[in-house]
Amino acid sequence: MVGEQNLSGGTSERESKPTLADGAFVDEVRRFLRAALTENLRRAGRNTIGVHSDIEACRTWHRRLYEKGWIAPAWPKAYGGMGWSPAQRLIFERECADNDAPVLFAGGVRNVGPLLIALGTPGQRERYLRPILDGSDLWCQGFSEVGAGSDLATVQTRAERAGGHYIVDGSKIWTTGAHLANRMFALVRTAVGARPQAGITFLLIDMSSPGVAVKPIRSIAGEEEFCEVRFDNVRVPVADRVGPENEGWAAARLLMRFARASNTTTGLLRRAFRHAAAVANSHAPSDSDLMLALSELKRQLEVFESLELSILSSTAQDGVTDAQASMMKTLATELHQRITEAALDAAGPLAAPTPRDTGPHYLNEGAFATRKYLATRAASIYSGTNETHRNLVARSL
Repeated sequence: MVGEQNLSGGTSERESKPTLADGAFVDEVRRFLRAALTENLRRAGRNTIGVHSDIEACRTWHRRLYEKGWIAPAWPKAYGGMGWSPAQRLIFERECADNDAPVLFAGGVRNVGPLLIALGTPGQRERYLRPILDGSDLWCQGFSEVGAGSDLATVQTRAERAGGHYIVDGSKIWTTGAHLANRMFALVRTAVGARPQAGITFLLIDMSSPGVAVKPIRSIAGEEEFCEVRFDNVRVPVADRVGPENEGWAAARLLMRFARASNTTTGLLRRAFRHAAAVANSHAPSDSDLMLALSELKRQLEVFESLELSILSSTAQDGVTDAQASMMKTLATELHQRITEAALDAAGPLAAPTPRDTGPHYLNEGAFATRKYLATRAASIYSGTNETHRNLVARSL
């Protein structure tokens, strides 16, 4: 049957020969995953609804990758990374997805770590990079505010200089994982200029500082993934400023380029597709329209992976451009949404929401499809709306 032969998302014998890296590397990755992934870790990976898995599974998997030396594939070797090629990174993403590895809480590894490598002071690198690598520090992003979403330049959280510290007052919203993180990278306003981008400063904030209050927000999918964060006279050392005062917009743009190029990874897309294909094969194997739709989604996923590999390979030295990051973010998040829509269609009446893990497997599977569908509604909004990104791409052309 078409669904069983081509839509499982796993690695069949016919597909076992690698196409993005040499066989020796793929074999090494698979040997490590077989040894390091327990059934509990695989279960956490399979049950992931949002952008990261259960936090304890994240911590365990992070530690095992760190001990192996594989926690930062894209970082330069000089800073503790692997210096892997884009093809190797995508192969690793694919194999982790196909083996249900947990999805890491990775704002440090993917975003602020590369930023500090690029723009941080020697002292900041010395203080923060090692705890990012070993998992001691978990980072959240303090950018969005009630009046500053895609238009980040309108941030109003203020920071007043007082000797060797900034005094921060204000609030952030939709901060992913703030209730789990012990550190935040944030945009604050330190001056009012002719342009809204002027007068913004980039700070690194200790979440245990007096005056920081975090309130989780339950999403429509039933997850407490986002938070509201309030700052009341929070003291932040000037040494924890990235870049010059009032010129944090440049740091923010670079970090958002990292984030937009990596916030919906091929691993997340493959996991979602495997689930959609499994639901279709279980509950609607004779629905030819659905099977054709899934075949098209698989083609789109493979095209996106090829595009990502092409972009990363051609820009390995300088990094992706703003337009490339916007294009990858838009394509990936919309494909993610289409895949979860297909899973919801495949589940049919079984997609009625039920309490988690309390009923028969087929009901839990349907409820998972619903929660995953609802969770990905935000995908085309976070890191800037896709409408904004289309404008950025158009402007570059």
